[in-house]
Amino acid sequence: MGIILKRLSHRLKVIGAAALLTVGTFAIAQEFRGDHPDTYTVKKGDTLWDIAGRFLKKPWLWPEVWQANPQIANPHLIYPGDVISLAYLDRVGVKPGPRTEAPINAIPLSAIEAYLRDVRVVDSFRELPYVVAIENDFSRGVTGHQVYVRNLNGAQVGQRYLVVRPTVRHVKADRRECCDLLGRNDYDFRGRRVALFGLPWSETASPEADGEVLGHELMRVNAGSVTKIDQGRHRVTTLKLDDGNGFEVRAGDRIIPVDARQYDLQFFPHAPKSDPDPQYGRVLSVASSLTTGGPYDVVALAVGARDGVDNGTVFSIWRQGTNEFDRVEMGRYRGPESVAPRHRVELPDEYAGHVMVFRTFDRMSYGLVMQSTKPTRVGYLLKHPDAK
Repeated sequence: MGIILKRLSHRLKVIGAAALLTVGTFAIAQEFRGDHPDTYTVKKGDTLWDIAGRFLKKPWLWPEVWQANPQIANPHLIYPGDVISLAYLDRVGVKPGPRTEAPINAIPLSAIEAYLRDVRVVDSFRELPYVVAIENDFSRGVTGHQVYVRNLNGAQVGQRYLVVRPTVRHVKADRRECCDLLGRNDYDFRGRRVALFGLPWSETASPEADGEVLGHELMRVNAGSVTKIDQGRHRVTTLKLDDGNGFEVRAGDRIIPVDARQYDLQFFPHAPKSDPDPQYGRVLSVASSLTTGGPYDVVALAVGARDGVDNGTVFSIWRQGTNEFDRVEMGRYRGPESVAPRHRVELPDEYAGHVMVFRTFDRMSYGLVMQSTKPTRVGYLLKHPDAK
């Protein structure tokens, strides 16, 4: 009797699993575009996001779609030449490619490599050792030059260090109005805040003079090894620059130990664990631009690990709707400054694109704009990727 019950229980589990698979397959199938093919052959230069965008209504759902197909062992390891089955009710099968190329990633690593390798965010930097001068009293030092460092305590001859430069002070954006007002929080050579034009980042600033600091960005400029330690009355340590791909070093650059950090190279796009705060969830900065960014541009976001954000989190980006003065209703000659907010017309938010997080810090993160219908501007809102 026990054997019969055991067999019956197993049979019920199999039937239940098959039913769930059928329901799940049907639900996922609803996300396909009407004109999707039965198969797709992966090509060199593809990204998972691009492939999914050709046949899915929501490209960030590709991991769930492909994991629901048991013929795909690992959706992160798909190679040029692989044939992907998209016929869920009549599976065609996945043919392996030649495996002579690197696996296809969610995003082109070339677009984010510098931000994985050369950029980090810290809570503070003023206590770090710094370059006080360069040999021969040069104003700049390059690879092969010796630079003199103060406060590099405990250094040993032969020990390697990175030379980094404070570039941006990221501040929480508390914006209740339109999102196009900009402030600057860049640093000069002393690591002091200064308003300048044309630096790599342009960012929003909190209306308060001292809003919550989300982090200080440090950019790698060079690297070197210690050749002499604690010389002179002020205990100056000598560092010889040896990074063949490095940039010019100047007085005020900071020194940190070389670390062996491992970064994510495979990304699993997914919706956020919870919707971002509508008041503070914003695009903080746009890299290599004054105010706007487009597809495959890097942006800094005012959300981080403490907000439940991790690598692969996808947000939609929105321009915040403004409160407009209705000249028809209020009269042609009445100025907008005399109209109370309650008498203004609140316009809807406007969709701009989608962004995927690729590097996360505690209070902020970096993301890559994956697709857009209009330029992404500093101060734009972050919402759930399915927001309408």
